[in-house]
Amino acid sequence: MKIICIGRNYVDHIEELANERPKDPVVFIKPDSAVLPKDQDFYIPDFSNEIHYEIEILVKIKKVGKHINEKFAHTYYDEIGLGIDFTARDLQSRLKEKGLPWEISKGFDGSAVIGKWVDKKNFQDLNDLNFSLSKNGTIVQKGNTALMLWNIDSLISYVSKFFMLKKGDIIFTGTPAGVGKISANDYLSAKLEGEELLTVNIK
Repeated sequence: MKIICIGRNYVDHIEELANERPKDPVVFIKPDSAVLPKDQDFYIPDFSNEIHYEIEILVKIKKVGKHINEKFAHTYYDEIGLGIDFTARDLQSRLKEKGLPWEISKGFDGSAVIGKWVDKKNFQDLNDLNFSLSKNGTIVQKGNTALMLWNIDSLISYVSKFFMLKKGDIIFTGTPAGVGKISANDYLSAKLEGEELLTVNIK
């Protein structure tokens, strides 16, 4: 199982981090060891003083595919969900300034929180899904898939040009604006169309 992540897929998030709008999806990988075990607390690592939350719509691939045509991409997944891409922002910034790879700021142990999976048939339009993240009871991120630069099916098609997709692979589709720092004793919860799919305690 591999975790394929998409960066800069919402204009408001691109703007809040003062990044350049990409011509193609920005793709990076998290190792399977990045997945936070189910029902486990997230412990802030000692190598960062600025871990940020990033809520994202997730897609779970159900079969092998390579060079997938966008019009057939919907046949490669049945389930969607929510996840948090924890990012060591201070570490990432230092590495980016030097033009170095920044995988360690994104792929460290526990940096991928994966919530409950939901059958995509439960939703009328996957290109119009509302989702949100709350910190200590206050909403800090709100997004809608209609605001993606590249929707789910186009991302599957694009990614499959470079990586063979296999059953169980997970795609993190990008985060909207509102990312921010976590602190010890924070409590995060995420909802998709009003249904809570993810919670995590910060230690």
